[in-house]
Amino acid sequence: MTPSRQTHAFTLLEVMIAMGIFCMTMFAVLELVNQNLRSARLLQPNSVDASSLAAELMLTNKVEEGFASGDFGDMYPGYNWSRDIYMVSTGGLFRVDFSVSRNGGGPDNETLMSVYLFRPESKSANASAGRRSSLPGGQP
Repeated sequence: MTPSRQTHAFTLLEVMIAMGIFCMTMFAVLELVNQNLRSARLLQPNSVDASSLAAELMLTNKVEEGFASGDFGDMYPGYNWSRDIYMVSTGGLFRVDFSVSRNGGGPDNETLMSVYLFRPESKSANASAGRRSSLPGGQP
């Protein structure tokens, strides 16, 4: 009799376990790529908005009515800003309208934002005529 030859092969269970490990590894790699792409999108520069201007104005205790404008310098080249401050109530309630726009851009490249500030220490530039109807609904 001849010695029996054993054939070495993978069983179905071993193949299924190997495929499961392969699939889990591939999904982990795909999730890692997805997280890296999301992080790269967050690092891209965002468009400029007026929140930094509003934050700077919030630090002051007194505001003056009037119009001011400027640019962001080297921080955001090609962008301009403007703000209009006026009193909406004699008690010291001011409305500030901000506008940020890109040079040479149309209305699609403009961001508008309004905030209300309560600054009782501030006085109106024109106390009798400084009151405007600017609250929502046209109320003074």
